[in-house]
Amino acid sequence: MEARSAGTVRSDEAIVQVARFRVSVVSGPDAGAEASSVDGRITVGTTEGVGLRLADPTVSRFHVEFEAVKGGILVRDLGSTNGTHLGRTRLREAVLRDALELTVGHTRLQLHFGDGRTVIPTSVNPAFGGLIGRSAAMRAVFAVLERAASTTTPVLLTGESGTGKELAARAIHAASPRAAMHMEVVDCGGLPATLIESELFGHERGAFTGATSEREGAFERADGGVVFLDELGELPLECQPKLLRLLGEGEVRRVGGKKTRKVDVRIVAATNRDLRREVNAGHFRADLFYRLAVVQVRMPSLRERAADIPLLAQALVEKIKRERGLDASVDVGPEEIAALAGHAWPGNVRELRNHLEQLLILRGAAAPLGGDDAPGVTTGLSDGLDQLPLRVAKAELIERFEREYLTKLLEQTQGNVAEAARRAGIDRVTLFRSMNRYGLRREG
Repeated sequence: MEARSAGTVRSDEAIVQVARFRVSVVSGPDAGAEASSVDGRITVGTTEGVGLRLADPTVSRFHVEFEAVKGGILVRDLGSTNGTHLGRTRLREAVLRDALELTVGHTRLQLHFGDGRTVIPTSVNPAFGGLIGRSAAMRAVFAVLERAASTTTPVLLTGESGTGKELAARAIHAASPRAAMHMEVVDCGGLPATLIESELFGHERGAFTGATSEREGAFERADGGVVFLDELGELPLECQPKLLRLLGEGEVRRVGGKKTRKVDVRIVAATNRDLRREVNAGHFRADLFYRLAVVQVRMPSLRERAADIPLLAQALVEKIKRERGLDASVDVGPEEIAALAGHAWPGNVRELRNHLEQLLILRGAAAPLGGDDAPGVTTGLSDGLDQLPLRVAKAELIERFEREYLTKLLEQTQGNVAEAARRAGIDRVTLFRSMNRYGLRREG
C-alpha cells in the first residue's frame, strides 16, 4: 500500500488519476515475463516483492522503477550495479513519452503505454492530525494514513526533508488504538553509531565504558505503544539484525545482556533516503526493508502541492504567533502569502515556516509595540543600516537576527544540535552550516 501523488489531478474534487502501463521482457533469462502497473508504478529487480522479478544475475535487487507522471513515464535507475540503458545511453532518470526498449543487465525490457487510467483513493478530509492540505496529493496521503492508523502494521514514511514525516508519525499514533500509550522518538541520525544500539535496546551495567547502571532502551520504554525511528537510513548495519528480530519475534536483548525481553511495540519509521538504493549498496538489509515497508507513504514535496501553500501559510502564521508570543497585530498580508507560491521551497514546509517566522519577528520588531521596552530583536538601524540600500540592509538585518537567534537557541538546548534543529524547524545539516557560518560552537 503506497500513497501516490502523480498523474492527472482534479484538485477541486481531490481526485488523483495515473496512467496505466506495462513492462515486458523482450530477451534474456526471463523472456516473455511481464507486469502491469499498480497505482502507476512498476519496480524491476531480482528480490522478492518487486513488480517484475527477474532471474538475470546481472540485474540488481532493486534495479529500475517506472512511474506514471504528468507527461509520460518516469524511468528511475535505483543505483543499480550495471545500470539502465537506452541504446548506448545510461539513464539515471528520464521521462519517456513513447514505447521504447531499455536494457538492464543482460535483459531487454519493452515499455508499453496502456489505455485508461487508475483512480487513486483520496480522503474527504482536508487534514489528518497536524497535517493539513486540500490538494489531491495530500488527500491521497491522508487516505493511506487513515487506513494504516487503525492497524498495528509498520509504516515507512519517505520523502524529502521538511515534508512533515514526523507530523505524519504523530498523527498515525494519535488516531490509533494505542493513542493513550507512549510514543518514543529516536533520531537514528542524531546519535553516534556506538550509542544507537544502547538507545534502542538498552544496556546492562558494565556493558561498556560509562555504563554504570542498567538502562531501558526505547523499545522497552514504549512497551504497548509506538517507536518512531526518524532518519532510519542512518541506522548502522550492525544494529539491523536486532531490529529484524524485534519485528519477527517481539523480543529485545540489551547490550551486554544474556536474556531477551518481550515487548509489544508498533514501529513507524521515516527516511529521506531511498532505502532500495541503500539495499543495492549493501548499507541496508533487504529483509528489514520489507518488514518495515508493509505500508509505505511518500510525503509529497511542497512544490507538488503548491495549491496548499496559502492554507499552510495561514496556519503556520497563527502557530508561530502563539509559540513566539507575538502581538496579534503582527501578520502576513494576502499579497505576501500569494507571492509564496512562486518559490520552489527546496526545504519544503520546514523552510516555509522558517521564512514566515523570520518575516513575522523582523516585522514585529520594527512595529510600534512598546518602543525601547519591546521584547525581541531590534532593527539595529542606529548602527548605520539606514545608510545602506534596502536590499543590503535587509540581508544584514536578517543575518544579525539569525546569529542572535541561533546563539540563544543553542544556549537554551545546552548545545544539543538535534533538539535545536527541531525547535527551529530546520534539519541538522542546515543548522550545522549556519553554525559554521557564524562561528558558533556546540557546547555540552
